[in-house]
Amino acid sequence: MSVTHTEVTAGSADLAPCGQPEHPDCGIRDVLDRVGDKWSVLVIVELANGARRFRQLQRAIDGISQRMLTLTVRRLERDGLVLRTVYPTVPAQVNYRLTETGASLTHLVKALADWSHEHRDTIARARQAYDEQHPDNEIR
Repeated sequence: MSVTHTEVTAGSADLAPCGQPEHPDCGIRDVLDRVGDKWSVLVIVELANGARRFRQLQRAIDGISQRMLTLTVRRLERDGLVLRTVYPTVPAQVNYRLTETGASLTHLVKALADWSHEHRDTIARARQAYDEQHPDNEIR
């Protein structure tokens, strides 16, 4: 894959999720892969505040590259969570907003973000203690 590749690719999970369509986990893993991705969560949190232009999203999400934001919004659009609207201006203006399905997910994502914020110090202390007890660990 080239550095400039931004196509949304369909994996084998699209053909036969979980290997067996009747498997109870089918579909769940695909959804968790998307909403469990750090960039997707941050895009959803930002779009929960209203429609945003691409550059607004990029500025609001610290550390995301243009390519990664492009891939993330395309994947979210493909999953029906984000709606992309292109306005016929020069240059073209593109806005992103959550669909009804995407908006229904925001309370769960915000709860996860709130939990993360509330417990980040405790987790940081636990990681530090673990790393001190296991100095040769490769988990970091």
